[in-house]
Amino acid sequence: MSIRVLLADDQALIRAGFRMIIDAEPGLEVVGEAADGREAVDLCHRGRVDVVLMDIRMPFLDGIEATRRIGADERLADVRVLVLTTFDDDDNVLYALQAGASGFLGKNVAPGDLVNAIRVVAGGEALLSPRATSGLISRLIHHLQPPMRELPELALVTDREREILLLVAHGLSNDDIAERLHLSPLTVKTHINRTMIKLNARDRAQLVVIAYQHHMVRPDDTLPES
Repeated sequence: MSIRVLLADDQALIRAGFRMIIDAEPGLEVVGEAADGREAVDLCHRGRVDVVLMDIRMPFLDGIEATRRIGADERLADVRVLVLTTFDDDDNVLYALQAGASGFLGKNVAPGDLVNAIRVVAGGEALLSPRATSGLISRLIHHLQPPMRELPELALVTDREREILLLVAHGLSNDDIAERLHLSPLTVKTHINRTMIKLNARDRAQLVVIAYQHHMVRPDDTLPES
């Protein structure tokens, strides 16, 4: 079954370029285009969408609020949002991740990287640009408001789940974590899924946000010893 993609960008030329790339790829299909955030949310309701490529700056309803509305709607629980930005260091990406985006890409992304990103988020993983992740997290600490309260759900997280969560926050993949902790990738994925349920996190990207916001890990921390 094809991964169904919705393109949300107010520039028709950009939508046309992405459509050409996506429709040429086996297993991917563009099922709609939206010129603003309001239309993007509406199209998600009107037809099955797996991944939304969401521009941040759009008229009527911006990509951040559109992402928040999609993430807050239980009927759209299976929809994943991949934010598109002109610059990897766009501070608005921080708010998009908080709103429920599964990751972000620059609009100058190479075709192969775009296709891979769509497949990654459609599979339930998060996609944070490796080149920008360090700076992104640093700005997350300095620009976003601190948490209004401690997260009581953190008390439900087991020691093993917390250990894996910290490695996720450091940017390790499931395979990397499995090798480091001498576990199977399936076991790692199970722990991550349980942690997401306990912390009410939509996906891996929100786990990273939670870990940094609640000072479980800091931008200058080194990777724990294996």
